Amino acid sequence: MRSEMPKLNAVLETALYVDDLARAKEFYESSLGLPLLLANQRMCAFDVGGRSVLLVFLRGGSAEDMTTPGGTIPGHDGHGPLHIAFAVAAEELAAWEMRLEERGIPIESRMSWPRGGTSVYFRDPDGHVLELATPGLWTTY
Repeated sequence: MRSEMPKLNAVLETALYVDDLARAKEFYESSLGLPLLLANQRMCAFDVGGRSVLLVFLRGGSAEDMTTPGGTIPGHDGHGPLHIAFAVAAEELAAWEMRLEERGIPIESRMSWPRGGTSVYFRDPDGHVLELATPGLWTTY
């Protein structure tokens, strides 16, 4: 007899790996307005909309297992330009585009999706592809 599939509720955290943690911290706090939850010499954690967390790790700083009093966090790391998308309200997309322009952050691409929704793509200082996406992109969003 098979057990019932347990439910996954959401993606709680996602991670990017950067070469300059102070520069990344400044970018995500000041350019995107993400509230800082935690910062130390190897990582920063940012609140995204009160529902998820963006973890920004110093590249190579978390590659080894980390033993804590509560248990062990397995080592992880990443290289190359990664991608994450932030959900934004359709009526706020123009304000976001203006904010990016004011901050000197070039918009690399715009996409109108067949299902509806619009995406705007730009890069962080480490070359990661960031996306602002309005509802309609996915059947779940």
